Amino acid sequence: MLGITCYSTSTIQSLNPTCPYSSSSIISTFHRPQIHSISQSTRPRILTISNSRRRRRMASATAVNAGSSPSVQAEVGIQNQQELKKGIADLYDESSGIWEDIWGDHMHHGYYEPNSSVELSDHRAAQIRMIEQALKFADLNEDPAKKPTSIVDVGCGIGGSSRYLAKKYGATAKGITLSPVQAERAQALAAAQGLGDKVSFQVADALNQPFPDGQFDLVWSMESGEHMPDKEKFVGELARVAAPGGTIILVTWCHRDLSPSEESLTPEEKQLLNKICKAFYLPAWCSTADYVKLLQSNSLRDIKAADWSENVAPFWPAVIKSALTWKGFTSVLRSGWKTIKAALAMPLMIEGYKKGLIKFAIITCRKPE
Repeated sequence: MLGITCYSTSTIQSLNPTCPYSSSSIISTFHRPQIHSISQSTRPRILTISNSRRRRRMASATAVNAGSSPSVQAEVGIQNQQELKKGIADLYDESSGIWEDIWGDHMHHGYYEPNSSVELSDHRAAQIRMIEQALKFADLNEDPAKKPTSIVDVGCGIGGSSRYLAKKYGATAKGITLSPVQAERAQALAAAQGLGDKVSFQVADALNQPFPDGQFDLVWSMESGEHMPDKEKFVGELARVAAPGGTIILVTWCHRDLSPSEESLTPEEKQLLNKICKAFYLPAWCSTADYVKLLQSNSLRDIKAADWSENVAPFWPAVIKSALTWKGFTSVLRSGWKTIKAALAMPLMIEGYKKGLIKFAIITCRKPE
């Protein structure tokens, strides 16, 4: 495991309270909160992600709305968010069956020891290790007093984590996804595994979760945060639905933290992330330090973060290798254009990791009692 950074009220100061972690940040300027931690000082920003279609639409909107009311401007942001959500749902409606057929029901990276020799047959076990390592990092050990009894899986895919955690802890679990295909398949798998009375799934927006405040002992988000266009609202919802004393585990893709001398990512880095965003329906990227700032702003405690990029290094090469098999290749071609675009972008993820631009981050915290 790579270095862990722990954060507390005393170690995060001078935070910009006007952080634009919202859908409008997709077409906004860079944000520059200053974060001081025990180990380093960084100036993270949200990376602006755009494409020619958004630029054309927003140029028109700017001309029309130069003197418009806030409600009109908000409608533009809502339109962008709805368009993004539809793209995400369609992508996973298309591709989830292929993924399950080749990789099983865990739609996330595997966890590997750095520089280890990995066989193709090891990757499904590595995905289980990712779950276990995340729980260990969050100090959710086998102590019965610390076992969660109610879990929400935010961005649940076809429910692999939900079912695993429910069985491990004897807990109830609820999963939410934007994809109707994923929700239906997740429920069918739960029923087939005898978990129909413990685990349930529904189509819902992570930015507006259909749950009351303080419902869940464990709030789990495994590789869904990168799809969220409003990072502030996303983190706020994670905090809202967590029970007092509950644990939040957030595992997500980030861009690297900036050094104190940097004003932004380089043009080449921005260009690479733009290409990835167009393929995977991703909005603005942010850094680990940005997430920490948002968790701190929600008065969450015991914040810990680590970079697991080395621990996931074998994953994308393995996914590409599986896609290049006859079964994988023909399945991708049959699935639809969105899946094809995502498959073609996979080498860009490897490039981003190798350049140190993309970081695989785990961030955990607790809600005060």
